[in-house]
Amino acid sequence: MPPLTANPQPGAATDPAEDLGLFGPDSITWRVLADPAMGIGGLRALFLQALHPLAMAGVYEHSDYQASFWPRLRHTAEYVSTVGFSPTAQVESVAARVRQMHTLVHGTDAVTGLRYSAQDPDLLTWVHVTEVSSFLHTARRGGLTLTGAEQDQFLAEQVRAARLLGADEVPASRAEVAQYLQRVRPQLRCSSATRDAARVLLVPPMPWRVQLLTPARPAWSAVALLGFSLLPAWARRMYRLPGLPTTDLAAGVLLRGLRTVALALPERVRVGPPVQQAWARAASSTTGSTADHP
Repeated sequence: MPPLTANPQPGAATDPAEDLGLFGPDSITWRVLADPAMGIGGLRALFLQALHPLAMAGVYEHSDYQASFWPRLRHTAEYVSTVGFSPTAQVESVAARVRQMHTLVHGTDAVTGLRYSAQDPDLLTWVHVTEVSSFLHTARRGGLTLTGAEQDQFLAEQVRAARLLGADEVPASRAEVAQYLQRVRPQLRCSSATRDAARVLLVPPMPWRVQLLTPARPAWSAVALLGFSLLPAWARRMYRLPGLPTTDLAAGVLLRGLRTVALALPERVRVGPPVQQAWARAASSTTGSTADHP
């Protein structure tokens, strides 16, 4: 992997104004995570993650994910954005808070009878792989041009993000991701908790005024359904939910259209503050990078 215009190790830079974080403007991570398709990629990852009974048990037994759906979704998105774009000290701080929260999540899964812990490297690997592979898959299906080597570089870069939470041995290439998913598939289940989580993702709680007076409900459900449609075929079939698609023939076309519209929006609307701030730091950096952002 070529060197990045960023801090190679956490804590390497001391001035936040010059700290380009774990990755930097020459990384593939910045290209992928700033892409408009990332929101849909995140939904794809959540549908996929819910198929692991131990990962689902941790969510089901340690959170009211229906009542706290929107805060949980926002916090997850903020964590990914922070790790991808924020100064190193901020990344280390938010990762430490998540690691502390993970110490409280443990128990016995009612489906398999197995013990689980959010600190388990195997579960952390599952969450990591489903997340980064979904980001990469969705960005590419949406039209982001990446060579095979660049796709592998993204996955290799993301090993740094996995290590923040305690997953040291994670797939670092497309071939390794494919082998990992093939190996873990026999462990996956579509339980009643999994189907409940899918229904909440598709039809999350909303204030009645929002549902009645805005198009938020059908708009969200359409986007969530698109995320589901982009799952691997074997994962879609596992859900067996009536009315959900088992093919993704139209998903790529729709995703490309949405991404094209999003790219036409002003940056202040299209990307969040961490991304804008990272681009500003990179522009003023003395590193000499000439990398462009989308």
